[in-house]
Amino acid sequence: MPERQIRLLGDPVLKTASDPIGTIDDRVRGLVEDLVDSVMLPGRAGVAASQIGVNLRAFSYNIDGDVGYILNPVVVELSGEPELVDEGCLSVPGLWYPTKRYPFARVAGINLDGEPIEVSGFGLMAQALQHETDHLDGLLYLDRLDKESRRAAMKEVRESDWF
Repeated sequence: MPERQIRLLGDPVLKTASDPIGTIDDRVRGLVEDLVDSVMLPGRAGVAASQIGVNLRAFSYNIDGDVGYILNPVVVELSGEPELVDEGCLSVPGLWYPTKRYPFARVAGINLDGEPIEVSGFGLMAQALQHETDHLDGLLYLDRLDKESRRAAMKEVRESDWF
């Protein structure tokens, strides 16, 4: 299946907490295929189901050639001292702002066979796991910015040609 169009800030699905996946059926298998196809484009580290308009807890990732997905992810561990890292988002194109993220993250969920899996990592992988899980909770990275940075970001959004 082809990559799916990314929903942009302002679309209600991005501010809605995603529903857990119950039954793993052809619809869910198709979603995973779409998520993996969508994350394979250059410059993409992760794509959450909500970003392609599907209100289910699933995301794909593509970090340094490590491509995968996880269903019903839950953050089970964050460690290290949170640090500011430049962050952007496909749903807020063209904006990059320093965002506090933990240097290590671990998420637990299931695969398409319903088996428990964990995905973890440092650096960009940790950032992606936190960022994509936030999407599934109805949060954008802009929601994590300090008041002054968020005000500046929203001004940029309002002045963008895509908003």
